[in-house]
Formats: sequence, structure tokens, C-alpha cells
Amino acid sequence: MKKYLLITICLLVGLSGKTQDMLSLLSDSTAKMKEPVTAIFKTTKVINLQSVENTAAGVFDFKLGHRFGFLNTGLKELFGLDQATMRLGGEFGLTNDLMVGIGRSTYEKTLDSYFKWRIIRQSTGSHSSPVTVSAFGSIALKTIRTNPERKNYIVDNLFYTGQLIIGAKINDGLSLQVSPTVVHRNLTLNSAEKNDVFAVGAGGRIKLTRHTSFNVEYIYILPDQISTEFKNSLSLGFDIETGGHVFQIHATNSTSMIEKGFISETVGDWADGGIHFGFNISRVFTLWRPKKK
Repeated sequence: MKKYLLITICLLVGLSGKTQDMLSLLSDSTAKMKEPVTAIFKTTKVINLQSVENTAAGVFDFKLGHRFGFLNTGLKELFGLDQATMRLGGEFGLTNDLMVGIGRSTYEKTLDSYFKWRIIRQSTGSHSSPVTVSAFGSIALKTIRTNPERKNYIVDNLFYTGQLIIGAKINDGLSLQVSPTVVHRNLTLNSAEKNDVFAVGAGGRIKLTRHTSFNVEYIYILPDQISTEFKNSLSLGFDIETGGHVFQIHATNSTSMIEKGFISETVGDWADGGIHFGFNISRVFTLWRPKKK
């Protein structure tokens, strides 16, 4: 009897060891199933457009945008260097998938606030997602009068933007995204313009070195919505990463640095030198670190 009891104990101990090994292998296999893709873009903006990147939880991202005047203003304005448009703002990560932001622009004295929520994150593995999908929403208030000849109410100067951002890191050197967008304007310049403006933005990043990349973006506005004086926005730029900073040097035909402006109110024309040179600066500060689970 003792002999059989001893054999049973040995078998149970052996099975226990194998079970532990199997659980360990299963845990390792599960960990390898889904690995998030990182650094699709260097920062939360391509140039003007929001990128699929988010500010991490507990991190504050200080944003400074600066644009000189149009190149075609000539020598009198030193080809735009005598003029400047700026935006100061910041973003904060509430979670790794949800961030909020606020800013103030000198152009039209506009205040803006927004959120970005990452719904799906691109990942690799057996249960992977080929794209990252984010929802973006913003509200902007222009604090100068839209029409000085009539009484202006606060609601007249409110603008709203809704956007779905779908992007992916194609390989280590190429990232692409597309952004179907609607901009709602409570008050338009004339009755021929639509209050709702539908557009599609597209952006891309080509990695040049470990710390630099070339970025491009284009925003196509669907026909018969806005005045013919407004153009589609086209921007080219370079990202330079230096530790906690990302410098974005760019050329664009858009004056405004918020959605309602660069999507529906771009007046510059690349063909006749209506181009701004400018830069964006992103500097991150970790205010608190999320507790590890």
C-alpha cells in the first residue's frame, strides 16, 4: 500500500511540474500574441493635422507653433520674416488612449480645446490590428468679430470639428494615415457657403535617420462647400527629435494652426508663392507615472 501511495505522490509532483511549465509557456505565448506598434509618427501632429499618436498618461506636452508671413510678400516684408502668427498650447494624457488639449492663437485671437481618443491600436501577433484608429473632436471660439456690420453673438463665432484618424506604420521607414473630417461653422461669410464642410486629410512620414523624418500632408475639400478664394491645404516638413523635444520645420499654404482654419480657410497658393515657413515645437513633461498593474 505504501509503495502505491509513494508512486501516486511522485506522479502528482511530476504532473504539477509539467503543468507549471505548460502555464509558463502559455503565458509567454499570450504575451507574444499582441505587441503594440509604436512611433508611427514622432509626435501628436503630422504638421497641421493630428496624427494617430497620443500623449501618454500623466504626460504634459507643451506646444508652440510659429509661422512667418507669405513668401510672396516680397522684399518689403523680407519675404514674410517681418510677420508672424503664433499658437501656444498644451496636451495632457488622461490615459494612454485619451488625451485633452487647449490652445490660443494670435490669428483671429482664437481659443481652442479638443480631445483625442485612441479606439484601436496597431499591433503585431496572432491577434493583431493592422491600423490605429482614433476619434478627434474640437471646439474653437474666435474672439474677434466675424461681421462688424451686425451684432455678433458668442455662438456666431463657435466652430466645431469632428475627425476619424486611421493610420498605420507600413514598415520601419514609412507611416501613412487618412482623416475624414467635418467642420461645422455656426456663421459663414455669405449664404453661398455651407455651414458643414466635409474634407479628407492624408498624411505620411518617411524616416530618414533614427531622429529625423520627412512629413507631408494634404487636405482635400469636397466641392461646392466654401468660397473659391479658399484652397486645399498642402504642407511639407521635417521632424527633428532631440530627447524630450521634437522640432518640426515646415512650409505650408495655411495661416491658421487649428482645424477650422487650415481645413476651411486656407488662402495661400503654392503656385504663386503663397507659402508660409514655420515651425512647431513639442516638449513633453512627465507629471505623474501610472501605477504598474
